[in-house]
Amino acid sequence: MPGATVIIELLLWSSITLIVMAGCYNTSLFLLSRRRIRRSRTDRRPRFYVFLLACLNEEKVLSESLARITSLPAGNFMALVIDDGSDDRTGEIALAADPALVRLHRRTPPNARRGKGAALNDGVRHLRESGLLAGHDPADVVLCVVDADGRLDPHVVQSVDPCFDDPATGAVQICVRMYNRGQGLLARMQDMEFVVYGDVFQSARRFIGSVGMGGNGQFMRLSALNTLNAVDGAGPWSDSLTEDLDLGVRLIAKGWTNMHCTTAAVSQQAVLSLRRLIRQRSRWFQGHLQSAGLVPLILREVPTRPALDMLYHLSSPVLILLTSLLPVSFLVALGATVTASVQVGHPLVSPMWLLGPYLLSFTTAYAYGFIYAKRERELGLVRSVLLAHVFVFYGYIWFAAGWWGFWRMLTGKQTWLKTART
Repeated sequence: MPGATVIIELLLWSSITLIVMAGCYNTSLFLLSRRRIRRSRTDRRPRFYVFLLACLNEEKVLSESLARITSLPAGNFMALVIDDGSDDRTGEIALAADPALVRLHRRTPPNARRGKGAALNDGVRHLRESGLLAGHDPADVVLCVVDADGRLDPHVVQSVDPCFDDPATGAVQICVRMYNRGQGLLARMQDMEFVVYGDVFQSARRFIGSVGMGGNGQFMRLSALNTLNAVDGAGPWSDSLTEDLDLGVRLIAKGWTNMHCTTAAVSQQAVLSLRRLIRQRSRWFQGHLQSAGLVPLILREVPTRPALDMLYHLSSPVLILLTSLLPVSFLVALGATVTASVQVGHPLVSPMWLLGPYLLSFTTAYAYGFIYAKRERELGLVRSVLLAHVFVFYGYIWFAAGWWGFWRMLTGKQTWLKTART
């Protein structure tokens, strides 16, 4: 069928073109991420740190996270647990923690369980109205969003604090790791995913001016948050499924600088079930689709260089859906070639024909393996590169998550798919 052949070839070459373009972009970010940032010494200012933990039925992991926070050698800080209508022991665990450092704010129906952004907004409102921030200049108050399973490095405040010496810094994102990365290949792949994203993409974006915020380990100056309001005026966070991405973009649009700190990390729990992982990523994907509404703001308020990078980042859902056609078109083309070879009795193409697809698919594995080996020195370079080859196939879960998230958006499903802890 000549028509079908033309369509297959068109899909194949379109997908290859997208991969080549993405490869050039990723190579540029990799080279840029190797540069070091030089900071001038300035007088240090005492700052008050508030760790915000929005919790919904987090009794399995909250105790350990609070223990890590209360043991920080940070000096002037506190933690606020926002119990978003839990029906387990989440509130009891918060009350059992050090009362001098941990406060509990309960949310009850019908206002509870309306998403992470709504919980964080209510937490900030509570901080302002309760007097807990009395006597503190908003410019010297730093709020840190920590997931209930988040385990902060002991030196996290000491690493982040110098970034806020620059009065233009509105937010700082730290690295994210998986503390259970040794529990199987799926956990290891998630750890590699976050290491690569932080050490390559986020590190490069420090020089572009387009660093994004993540849902865990994001530090924000209160005076910067005070310049933001969600669409409904309820607070700085929107009701998007990726409220962190939304917040980071709007901070940059307001003229603030987002920084990425490579010397500290927050470790979280990797998802050990493939179905749960795809479910989690479908929520992230759907949130990225929702963020298309930020495009006019970016075009209007953000300088050209960071705007171009942010627009590319926001277009990633469309690129993922288009790229998902490549494996299908490649397998169809390969099957047609093998069938024709059998019919004529000899190979129609040289085995070297596979070299091109390999180079297109796996060249990044060597760079990613190099990056990961620097973080996981006990693995070594060779094992890290081999894992990075597996990581290329692991990336295919975004195809399943992408189509799932796209379907949810088409069918009008906007519920927050919470990731279950173990």
